[in-house]
Formats: sequence, C-alpha cells, structure tokens
Amino acid sequence: MYNRKLMKAWISAFRPRTLFLAAAGVILGSGLALHVNKFDLTTALLTLNTALLLQLLSNLANDLGDYVKGVDQTGKRVGPTRSVQSGVIQPYQMKKGIGITALITMASGLILLLRSFHTIGFVAIIVFLIVGFFSLLAALFYTLGSRPYGYRGWGDFFAFLFFGPIAVIGTYYLQTQMIDIRSLYPSIGMGLLSAMILNVNNMRDIDNDALSGKNTIVVQLGLSNARVYHAVMMGAMFASFLVYSIMYASSPWYRFSYMLVYLFQAILLIQIFKKEGEKLDTYLGKTALSAFLIAILFSISINL
Repeated sequence: MYNRKLMKAWISAFRPRTLFLAAAGVILGSGLALHVNKFDLTTALLTLNTALLLQLLSNLANDLGDYVKGVDQTGKRVGPTRSVQSGVIQPYQMKKGIGITALITMASGLILLLRSFHTIGFVAIIVFLIVGFFSLLAALFYTLGSRPYGYRGWGDFFAFLFFGPIAVIGTYYLQTQMIDIRSLYPSIGMGLLSAMILNVNNMRDIDNDALSGKNTIVVQLGLSNARVYHAVMMGAMFASFLVYSIMYASSPWYRFSYMLVYLFQAILLIQIFKKEGEKLDTYLGKTALSAFLIAILFSISINL
C-alpha cells in the first residue's frame, strides 16, 4: 500500500499534464523544419526526449522549492497538493530525485548534440551547450535557491523565452542548420502561449502567492489586470501564427485550418474572465492542451 502511495506521489510530482507544453515547442520546430524539407525524425525524437526531461526536472524542483519557501504551508493553496508538502516524499528523497533527473537530462542533451555534431559543427555545439546549461539552471531555480526568479516576477519572461524561441528555433536549427526570420514568428506565438499557461496558474494561486511573498506578475497586477494581460497575450499569439501563414503558407485556404484552435482558446478566455481561485485549475490543463493542439495542427496545416 505504501509503495503504491509513494508511486502516486512521484507521478503527481512529475505533473504529467505539463508535458503537453514541453512537447509543443519541439513539435512546432519540427513542423517548421518539415516545411523547408529538412525534417529529421531521429533528431526530433532526441530533442523531444530532452525537452520532456527538462520539464520533469523543473516540476520536481518546483515541488521542493515551494515547500522550502513555505508556499505550500499557508493553508490557502488551491492547486493540487504538492508531493513533498503531503509528507509522502521527504525533502531528501526529492533532492535525490532532482539529482538523478538532472543527470539523465544532461545525458540526453549530450547524446542529442553528439548525434548532431557532424551537421551543425563545433561552434554551434558550444552555443547549444551554453543554452543547455542555462536551460538546466532555469528548470532548477524557478523556485529553488536563495533568489528564485519565479518569486521576483520573472517567471513569465523565462517561460516565454525557453518554451518559445529557444525550444522552437533550437529544434528548427538542429534539423535545418538555419536561423531565419520565418521560425521567429511561430516561436513568439508558442512563447506567448507558455506565458499564458503560467498566467492561469498564477491567477489561480494569487491569494496564496501574495500571502507567501511569491511576487508574480499576477500579484503585481491584480486579478482584473492579469485577465487583461492574458487577453493581450492571446491576441499577440494569434497574430504571430497568422503572420507566418500569410507570408509563407497562404494558399490553399485550408492551410489556415489550425485557426479552429483559436475558437477553443477564445472560449477558454471567456471562462477565465469569469472564474477565480480553484475554479481556474481546470483551465490550466486546457490552456496547456491548446498549446499542444496548435503546435500539431499548425505543423500539419502549413505542410498540406
């Protein structure tokens, strides 16, 4: 019985529903590579594996970091119970899990770069090693450390950067060996979606975060302005994908079929404006799912 409970706690700590977002950037970058006839399945799968591991590492670090900072112990948390806070997983066990996951993540990234060495060259490998190092730090120190950036209002920016331009353009470059303006527009769209997901999370947790000193953008703006901020990001995200379509895949008309997801996202926005607290929790998963769907449908649509 205890082993089953422990397994459930680890699965909860991994937060599987967040993997939609980690996969979305790689899928989108691979779709863009396919559009210029440079798609490489092996590279795409290795990149996807590394991205998923980074997300799992971030989730474990966040579980421990929020526990250490006392965010989970205010009595006002409305999201799912954290695994360390529940007592099923002890802090030392979580630290060990973080260490093991970090080593596996680094191994996956190195395998990816070694596999790509003959195509992208030494200079690009060094650049990717630097990016990978900072990606690892970003995964760990959102809530961990003495000055976690998630507690200082930088979470949205880093979510935008690492899940948007870095994930999409990085995936695109590994397969095409090109950096061009065409990959920038969808990467901005995916980055904005990533920030939107975090914004829903922070709107849900606004009272608890304010009480515990987690100074997110939502805490700084207030709930009403955070909703407006969410709507502005959504509008900019819509435009980012449309710019690519108009410039590089404007015909036939069904190449715009991914816009069906816009309707889904618009419905989510209407509901987000009406909900608060724990009632927003379900929209966190739905927003992440919308990012995954648009990555798939956009990639299919531009290659029809």
